[in-house]
Amino acid sequence: MRAGPFVVAAAVVMLLALRIRRTRRSGAATDRGARRIARRVPLGDMGLVAFREVRERVRGRFFRVITLVLLAVVAAAIVIPTLRGGSAASLRVGVVGPLPSALRHDALRAAARTGVSVRLVDEADLRAARAALSANRVAAVIDAQHRLIVRTPVSATARTGDVLAVRAIATSLGIDGALRAAKLSPAQAVILAHAGPLPVTSLQHRSGTNGNRSTSLIGIVLVFVMLTQYLTWTLMGVMEEKSSRVVEVLLATVRPVQLLGGKVLGIGLVAMAQAAVVVAFALVLAKAVGSDVLHGTTPVVIVATLAWLVLGYAFYSWVYAAAGSMVERQDQMQSLALPLSVPIIFGYVVSLVSASGGHPSLFVKVLAFLPPTAPFAMPVLVATGATTWWGFASSVAISVLCTVGVARLAAGVYRRAVLRTGRQVRLRELLASTSR
Repeated sequence: MRAGPFVVAAAVVMLLALRIRRTRRSGAATDRGARRIARRVPLGDMGLVAFREVRERVRGRFFRVITLVLLAVVAAAIVIPTLRGGSAASLRVGVVGPLPSALRHDALRAAARTGVSVRLVDEADLRAARAALSANRVAAVIDAQHRLIVRTPVSATARTGDVLAVRAIATSLGIDGALRAAKLSPAQAVILAHAGPLPVTSLQHRSGTNGNRSTSLIGIVLVFVMLTQYLTWTLMGVMEEKSSRVVEVLLATVRPVQLLGGKVLGIGLVAMAQAAVVVAFALVLAKAVGSDVLHGTTPVVIVATLAWLVLGYAFYSWVYAAAGSMVERQDQMQSLALPLSVPIIFGYVVSLVSASGGHPSLFVKVLAFLPPTAPFAMPVLVATGATTWWGFASSVAISVLCTVGVARLAAGVYRRAVLRTGRQVRLRELLASTSR
């Protein structure tokens, strides 16, 4: 009976020993699993940090919302012009009185050159035709004297499909009337009716198609929105890790350079994935709805815009990450955000104005070789044909070299500032500590 308590105590000790042994084995297995994952992931610990950033950003609600907003804006830019031009896709033109088949054929052929399908509708009289025109059942009316009547005045600068078709029909009827008034023979009339313009040559190369310019405008806006979005993520991510002291735990196992590089790489991968989704969606949607917004766009313009999105993020991300390591409160971050965004806003505004005009100035060409403004200026030069391949390559090389220098400087600032808490760290303090 007295041996009972000893047996119970021995059993408890054995159970505790087994429990501790299993815990150690599971811990060792976890460490081995983590090391195996680290070996499988490219770039080792930096790759793990990048994978963590990708997972957190993609799972976040803000990423999904901003992606849907970008897709909605792109869809609106592509679909709305198509809807506005939908009425011109099959244009109805009323005809009063007899219209010879030759004139009908010439009018339809002239309208077809504008890309608009026209259908001539016979009207009982001029009063019925005017009523149909007022009710918007027809876009124009050809009266018995072969005059063209429209509901509202036609602007000289309007470029919509229905206006272009009406102008083409008016020109065709005017030429036919002039040929009849000249009393030419049928053979002479045919020769004049089918006369084409003389070929025009120029000493300078064409500055780019309308499709390239429109794509350049859309690309500049896309680069600006995505750069500001992801650079703000980088700044806030570093600041939040510092203020919550999470960075102290991470730096116990990861070197500062690996932590900073993984954060920059992870957010950059998310940015590229989002940009690829937006571009692919735009191309597929434009093809599906038959939009001409991207018509005439060359793949070089799209590739150049995406390439400069990557280069622009690579240059600025190190600067924003270093700035985030110097602050730990929201109000301190806001005081740094404006000075950092000045070159981005400046390059965006200047490049957007230049892309709208279609003729980049010498000032824009200089900005295309400066890394802070090149992500906006160089795509404009590519779209307008104002640069050469070696000029593009030179700008890329300059941006890469400056990015390497900025990365080394930012890594040093991050290493010295990220563990200093309690107040905002001044850049001159870090530079002074480096010089000593």
